Amino acid sequence: MTDKKDKYYYITTPIYYVNGAPHIGSSYTNIACDVLARFKRLDGYKVKFLTGTDEHGLKVKQAAEAKGVSPQAFTDEVAAMFEGALAPMNISNDDFIRTTEERHKKAAQALWQKLEEAGEIYLDKYAGWYAVRDEAYYTLDELIAGPDKDTMIAADSGAECKWVEEESYFFKLSEYTDKLLAYYEEHPEFIQPASRRNEVMSFVKGGLRDLSISRTTFDWGVPVPGNEKHVMYVWIDALTNYLTALGYPDTSSEEFQGFWNNAFHMVGKEITRFHCVYWPAFLMAAKLPLPKTVFAHGWLTVEGQKMSKSVGNVITPEELISRYGVDGARFVLLREIPFGNDGNFSHENSVNRINSDLANGLGNLAQRTLSMIAKNCEGKVPHHADFNEEDLAVLNDAYGVIESVRAGLDQFKFHEALQEIFRLVNAANGYIDAQAPWTLKKTDFTRMETVLYVLAETIRCLGILVQPVMPDSASKILDQVAVTEKARDFTCLTKEHALKVGTELPVPQGVFPRLELEEKAA
Repeated sequence: MTDKKDKYYYITTPIYYVNGAPHIGSSYTNIACDVLARFKRLDGYKVKFLTGTDEHGLKVKQAAEAKGVSPQAFTDEVAAMFEGALAPMNISNDDFIRTTEERHKKAAQALWQKLEEAGEIYLDKYAGWYAVRDEAYYTLDELIAGPDKDTMIAADSGAECKWVEEESYFFKLSEYTDKLLAYYEEHPEFIQPASRRNEVMSFVKGGLRDLSISRTTFDWGVPVPGNEKHVMYVWIDALTNYLTALGYPDTSSEEFQGFWNNAFHMVGKEITRFHCVYWPAFLMAAKLPLPKTVFAHGWLTVEGQKMSKSVGNVITPEELISRYGVDGARFVLLREIPFGNDGNFSHENSVNRINSDLANGLGNLAQRTLSMIAKNCEGKVPHHADFNEEDLAVLNDAYGVIESVRAGLDQFKFHEALQEIFRLVNAANGYIDAQAPWTLKKTDFTRMETVLYVLAETIRCLGILVQPVMPDSASKILDQVAVTEKARDFTCLTKEHALKVGTELPVPQGVFPRLELEEKAA
């Protein structure tokens, strides 16, 4: 175990912009962060897991006006949808932040004042191409011609940009070019994966311009302290949420320091620049530590197509649960696509993966082992003789695989961590086939008991290991091998916590039903 000072873990999703309902993309990020939070709790860490909604900006104001409601009423409705989507997907967040909350306004204004006192903010006038959809300004080299002389198109996002001129406060971002590059070089883990790091470094090496951080043409935002004609431009407001949830501007508590010194931001790649350029510059200016890592994952397509309401392929959290069950949905989203890459979500691939890994793999291993114990060992953990080399190979693997799983998750390689767990599943299924306890029942009953004990103990370890990804299914597995609630963390993945011979086991029940492709699951 690590030292106490290292035992804090702060994991955050991006705060989701309230311009649409939750979909598979937000579920993907939420599940990834939830797996990390659950894993670290089981590994002995104090964990803070934050998600929430970004509720200010011109885009929100316009959407509210289009619906004929106030911006606050509009954001209340959409924020409730995002918060309501968490429990059905078994997301274990510790906090849900809304940027319209008073605690957040207080934190954002405190950070602004800190930057102003440091001489990092000045008042001037801004003129440039602005995209309402992206809440971002673009330079000419980032634009392509639009449909008319008054419109340009952002090359990366396709958003329409209009020329804007107004009074604005600016943050002295241009002074941070060298500081940021030096930090990236000294802390290669700060931006992950490496492809995003290379993109950000290339952008910063091109030179940074001072950043407009306030607006006067609308009033839906956090007022600038001392000049309420201005509201904070969305990113200095939104990014501060990560501090708000820890009690900022109070930075004196052990929890603030423990969590903020061990902060990990999970974001979609479309907001990498804001988190990896603007945010560290703000924090440097405010003399605050930077997060350990910003991990920018890729985009999901659905059946080979970009998600689109017009195409009709937007998948909601409710649809994921309906098709695959909660744990099945959580599993396939992280098992099928290397995290960090763009990837395609396919119903056929998902059903095949659930059937092969869960129904035929882990589920079949548990069902046939525990059924044999129920029929042949009076429904109790069987006795065992001395273990031979084949037995010890499986048991040692079951106790030791946590190390490679931990290494994978510490690098955000969810698919590799799951590959390790299911390598053990395959090894255990190979062991049961090779040992053939159904044959040993007739020829060597004592050896059969030993084999079944090894398998039951391996199932115990697998149940503990899969808890972060499939908490409900893992609980059912652990219940079936009579593991108490207090014996389910990772310290119990040792022979000292092995199943006790003679412990009564409940009647085994199947955990992972097979899915039928034609029915798109049930």
